[in-house]
Amino acid sequence: MQEERPSWLGPAGLFLTVSFVASGLLLVVQPFTGLPGEVLELVQFGPAVGVAAVALVRPSLVRGLLAGGGARGPRAAVLLSPLAIAALAVAGTLLLHGSVPMRSPGSLAAPFGVVAVAQFVGACGEEIGWRCLLQPLLRTRFGALGSSVAVGLLWGAWHVQVFAQAPAYAAGFLAATVAMSVLLGLAWERIGAHRLLVAGGFHTLMNLGMLLFLDEESGAVEPMVLFGVASALVALPWVLAARRPARTDRLATT
Repeated sequence: MQEERPSWLGPAGLFLTVSFVASGLLLVVQPFTGLPGEVLELVQFGPAVGVAAVALVRPSLVRGLLAGGGARGPRAAVLLSPLAIAALAVAGTLLLHGSVPMRSPGSLAAPFGVVAVAQFVGACGEEIGWRCLLQPLLRTRFGALGSSVAVGLLWGAWHVQVFAQAPAYAAGFLAATVAMSVLLGLAWERIGAHRLLVAGGFHTLMNLGMLLFLDEESGAVEPMVLFGVASALVALPWVLAARRPARTDRLATT
């Protein structure tokens, strides 16, 4: 008898295929809209299209994954984490150069409030796929940490343009996406409802911090490496906290 395919594999494959194809098409469309990328990147809605595709095939599965639970967890700590990442990256720049190339909010392509709202909308377009659908879907097979690492790698690979940069730049970026995915994935173990708003807020704060304080858009390697290191340092306490109950349980059974 042929072994039954795991229930997570089909939806995950469909989500990834549609998300990557839709994102490629949105990248092509962006220049024709005249919409500045620092305000809103249409490619961010690729994962949302992937979620819609899975919802057409497995509506009850998607409803259950997006609903989450009712648990209340460390939402404030999650939303403070991007600020900590930006602060560490800025501190690294100060140590290396004695100054930070901060960008004035007034120099953006639109008023800062408009940029912030647009960034939040775009961030939710991504996070409804990565964190609200794919992460809990893979969680059923690979556990909290394994699924978080997998989603971080896929999320990083989805930003295919970073691989046109120097290898150290791409490595720094992948380190950041994996670290942030691990942080969010482990936080989700204690956060049920409002995951999209929390993940979207986290993503928005991170994007705004990078936009104003890091020169990574220029392709410079150092800011991206600092970003990756800072993300890993901020994610580390979450990993240690997640491992502590497991060690306590093992000691209790000996």
